[in-house]
Amino acid sequence: MKRIELDIVALSHSMTQSHNYAVVLGERRGQRRLPIVIGSFEAQAIAVAMERMVPNRPLTHDLFKSTLDTFGIQLKEVVINNLLDGIFYARLVCMKNGELYEIDSRTSDAIAMAVRFECPIYTYDFILEAAGVVLEDQDEEGGGAVGTAKMPANLDSDALETYSIDALHRRLQEVLDAEDYETAAKIRDELKRREAKD
Repeated sequence: MKRIELDIVALSHSMTQSHNYAVVLGERRGQRRLPIVIGSFEAQAIAVAMERMVPNRPLTHDLFKSTLDTFGIQLKEVVINNLLDGIFYARLVCMKNGELYEIDSRTSDAIAMAVRFECPIYTYDFILEAAGVVLEDQDEEGGGAVGTAKMPANLDSDALETYSIDALHRRLQEVLDAEDYETAAKIRDELKRREAKD
């Protein structure tokens, strides 16, 4: 079965399901895109890794990466290997002492781990045929380029607490440049709350 390498090309609000996000994967040598609906926590986990933000305390996916690193287990690749009743299935392909192991995973978790390990993401042609979309008005430079993930706009105070002060200041400037004043207000409030504690 032919495998196709994918890149993350976008992370945005889902057009079909409110309160959810979509991670859009694009085939590296082609114009098909694979949108996958994920929750806000999963979107945050992917965005944090893509933007190289450092939370005050490790998020679940950071903890899992540290655990694998500690025990000498490498994540070699992620494979989105099936699509049943609209649900994507994935596997983590890991290596330890020269032996390969495959671990079942939710697709959103697998993508979050792939970003942290900087490993390739693959799928099969039948999945792209069934659930992929083709972008017709895409310029040639756009194929396979990794898009910039944004911190989810509907962050609550609990989510903001996981970010370091430096990361919050960087994101504040970015959202102000993008004129996203709602997110900027939330980040500003979190920074003020921390300053009041000092």
